Amino acid sequence: MATISMPKNTPSKENSDAVLPPASQARAALARFRLQVDRQTKTAFDTLSEAEKAGQKIKKAHPLVQVSIYDAEESRQTILG
Repeated sequence: MATISMPKNTPSKENSDAVLPPASQARAALARFRLQVDRQTKTAFDTLSEAEKAGQKIKKAHPLVQVSIYDAEESRQTILG
């Protein structure tokens, strides 16, 4: 069986100062109100009214999924019905 010799993937000198972590490890700063569908965070909003509008729109289109809003500052979750 033949083996293939692959070059090592090393950062170039011009990009060596700005080495970013892999995308799976990078975390974006989330806003206070987080819209969750079936307990998975989909997006975040700065105001409760924006989160409720988006949540009601999803709930109307897909009535079987659980839609909730998580308030990160008060550690409280509200299920939309």
